[in-house]
Amino acid sequence: MSEPSDMKIGYARVSTRDQSAGLQLDALKTAGCDRIFKDEGVSGKLTSRPELDKCLAAITPGDTLVVWKLDRLGRSLQHLITVVHELDERGVGFLSLTENIDTTTNSGRLIFHIFAALTEFERGLIIERTVAGLETARANGKVGGRRAALTGDRAELALEMLSRGLKVSQVAAAFEVSRPTIYRLAAAHPSD
Repeated sequence: MSEPSDMKIGYARVSTRDQSAGLQLDALKTAGCDRIFKDEGVSGKLTSRPELDKCLAAITPGDTLVVWKLDRLGRSLQHLITVVHELDERGVGFLSLTENIDTTTNSGRLIFHIFAALTEFERGLIIERTVAGLETARANGKVGGRRAALTGDRAELALEMLSRGLKVSQVAAAFEVSRPTIYRLAAAHPSD
């Protein structure tokens, strides 16, 4: 088993090719990063960021991932928390220079866990509000979801065409809907 490397690995990201990563790179170098990965022209909202993927693959236990700001790493606060938790499970520290969060220290871990708790609390509130809104809408006679593509006479005609032996693809083409729409219609109205 190899010894932990205890390296500082930097990650920088700019959203457009017109932006400069110079400020981030300078800060990461000043922080003593041994190696720096940089994504350019890559939105933080993208699931896959090639250099971040390489960075996370290169990090070993004992290393510390360093970013200039929290928003350079995570697509959202929830994504950031997930990444930092995964790093912690691998024995890797995390340091955000601007926010001064260092998970290799007790106070840094505390601050990060407070962020995580607030995010979880906010997500719970959103779920509660959504459920309450749906219940109110149902109580007022409103049903959520998309409207059915085939209703009334059109639905009856489609079912009749199926009962006469036409193929699902033929019925779907006649009504300019997808085959799954016809399958759902047939499933909702099984023939006796």
